[in-house]
Amino acid sequence: MDTGAETWRTLPALPAPISQCQACLVNIYPTGRGMGKRFPLGELPIVLGRGQDCDVQIDEHSVSRRHARIQPASDAYYAYDLRSTNGTYVNEQAIEKAPLHDGDYLRIGNCIYRFLAGGNVEAEYHEEIYRLTIKDGLTDLHNKRYLLEFLDRELARSARHRRPLALLLFDIDRFKEINDTLGHLGGDYALRELAALVRRGIRKEELYARYGGEEFAIVLPEATWEEATAVAERIRESVASASFTYDANPFRLTISVGVATTVGDESMTPEELIRLADERLYQAKREGRNRVVAVPAPACYS
Repeated sequence: MDTGAETWRTLPALPAPISQCQACLVNIYPTGRGMGKRFPLGELPIVLGRGQDCDVQIDEHSVSRRHARIQPASDAYYAYDLRSTNGTYVNEQAIEKAPLHDGDYLRIGNCIYRFLAGGNVEAEYHEEIYRLTIKDGLTDLHNKRYLLEFLDRELARSARHRRPLALLLFDIDRFKEINDTLGHLGGDYALRELAALVRRGIRKEELYARYGGEEFAIVLPEATWEEATAVAERIRESVASASFTYDANPFRLTISVGVATTVGDESMTPEELIRLADERLYQAKREGRNRVVAVPAPACYS
């Protein structure tokens, strides 16, 4: 995915209205050096865009020279689209003008910001920074770091109680073609929509994470090889039967899934379980894509 660097031109320091004191935007996507950077909002409007004269300059090709404006009013801050090429979105709704509420997501081209304006913005900001350490900004799924920590805990529990544990690893087939056809914004849209579609079938005790790029992982505690395979097939079928539309262009997605399982194997590590699932994922690719490969681990026979 493309990443863009940001620079911030400091505005004149003026006291903010009490109702808007310390409101700010926090950069949550793309990942990289700019992630987590805070842009305070005060009494003056600010312009976001690629141009050097913008208050928040975003070096990203999907962003227009003058893309959007954030303007304070007596009741709220408002986001305005400045006739940008790729649009301005609040909580994934295209807007021309819209009020911003505490916790709203503002998308400018390929970049996503979180608007914070609650009673204790400093505490909210630190909570958001922590959230960024465990969540993926684009899909709002848990990230690779959290996945590894969760797997470590579940593998220890599996070994201690000799209970089954399964890992599904899947990715989007021919994702490069989607980026080439729809552009990187379309690719981001496909990732968000896929994440939301699959999340509907995930139970509270399970973990759904973005492993990286177009690759996702699902951890199924207490799931046998047969149960995990059935879940993987259900997910594969739900994705294959879904239709998506981006910028008036309809498209479909398929996924390939690798399934790895264990039952109380004390030597099993998160990295090894991921390696086993990854091998089966690539076997699914080699065999033609849009399929599940789930070979039982030796521990499953015990």
